[in-house]
Amino acid sequence: MKCPDCGTAIDLDEDEVEEGEILSCPECEVELEVVQKHPVRLNSLAEEDEEEEDEELLDEEEDLEDEELEEDEEEEA
Repeated sequence: MKCPDCGTAIDLDEDEVEEGEILSCPECEVELEVVQKHPVRLNSLAEEDEEEEDEELLDEEEDLEDEELEEDEEEEA
């Protein structure tokens, strides 16, 4: 098993972990979620955080654009 962020080998026994469990990489200290047990598969929570932040930024930009359109329509009226 390797860390999806830094590639460091992580020794895990699939009988000792549970799906949904959060672990830390011993090298880069990123949080890893066990997303599958047989075989063990890890997902970096840092990637998920970045995706959520990107989605939030897009939503905020869309809201600002909507507000600007509404203001323009009000000025024209």
